[in-house]
This record gives sequence, C-alpha cells and structure tokens, in this order.
Amino acid sequence: MRILRSVRHKVCADGSFMKEFLLDTPLTKEFFAYLGNFGQIEALPSVGEGFYKLEKPDWFSIKGFAGDTAVEVRFRKEVMDLTVDFAYFLFASYREGTMDLSVLKQREQAVGERVRKRLYGR
Repeated sequence: MRILRSVRHKVCADGSFMKEFLLDTPLTKEFFAYLGNFGQIEALPSVGEGFYKLEKPDWFSIKGFAGDTAVEVRFRKEVMDLTVDFAYFLFASYREGTMDLSVLKQREQAVGERVRKRLYGR
C-alpha cells in the first residue's frame, strides 16, 4: 500500500499535526489488524461501520474507514520529525497475507528510544 500524496494537513486544537493521505488502494480490516502489531486498534461502529483507529501513544494515531482510499494520521508535533518516516514505512511495508515484521519491529524500537529521549529525557 502506497501513500500517493497528502491531500490536506493542519495543526489541530490539541497541538497535534494532522495529515490526510490519499492511498493507492483502499483500506481494509486486515490492514488495521496489521497496524495492531504497532499500537492499540479500536473499531468504532458508532462512528460508522468499518471505522478503525490506531493509537500509538506519543507517536501518532491513524483513523479511517475500510474501503476508503483516504486516511487521517495525527502526529504528536514534538516528535513528528522522528515518527513520520515510520508511518510511511508502515504503509509501504504492508502486504496482504503473512508478513515478517522483524525489520519493522527493529525500526520501531530504534525510533521509540529517540522519542522517549526527546519527550522524557530517558
């Protein structure tokens, strides 16, 4: 799955930075299940059938509807320069079926150390 371009971006009231991305293929339930390897996934049927949200505290959140080719990503502004590449990598690395997540997990750990250092000094 590739991000084709950012179609909208803004600074939100809570201080986060939102980017809406246009994708080359529609989001799927399986894609959100895959994202669950990197944060907490929640289905929100009260928002709409097929609406999912990933929360990766201190990094970003990803929200979207299965079947749509647009997705909203909200980055924590203080560490966006560290986490935006990882978000792009998550999308680009997704393949339907069984995947080896070891490279993604290594990158997640390395970025996570830098995020913690910047936010908490440890």
